[in-house]
Amino acid sequence: MRAVVQRVSSSKVTVDGETYGKIDLGLNVLIGVESGDTEKDLDYIFDKVVNLRIFEDENEKLNLSVKDVDGEILAISQFTLAADCRKGRRPSFSNAARPEAANVLYEKFVDKVKEEGIKVETGKFQSHMVVDIVNDGPVTILLDSKKVF
Repeated sequence: MRAVVQRVSSSKVTVDGETYGKIDLGLNVLIGVESGDTEKDLDYIFDKVVNLRIFEDENEKLNLSVKDVDGEILAISQFTLAADCRKGRRPSFSNAARPEAANVLYEKFVDKVKEEGIKVETGKFQSHMVVDIVNDGPVTILLDSKKVF
């Protein structure tokens, strides 16, 4: 499982011209589920996302998590994070989980964030979405549950 985590001052996702999810201060999290991912992968990504210390404290040091700043999360499923671009010029998505399996882990991620007491908004699974991200910093973190980077 992979995630792109961006610290944002705001973010929103629209589907068919309508706002579907919107947050203010917090994290925009793009989530890619790969074939073979399990709850163990989900737990790793979840723990990292909610506990990453990427918000500044009073000394301007990155010491605070999204929980510490009462931030919000916009979680968007993005199968293209499983792309393999090592050969040729056209990405291969053969590593991406089938939509049914991917949606199960994506929904579990969202549920875990809610259980943590963090406001979470979502995109619309398997839809064309337009995501507006106001990246603050910019701060962008790449996560991979297999720890390949």
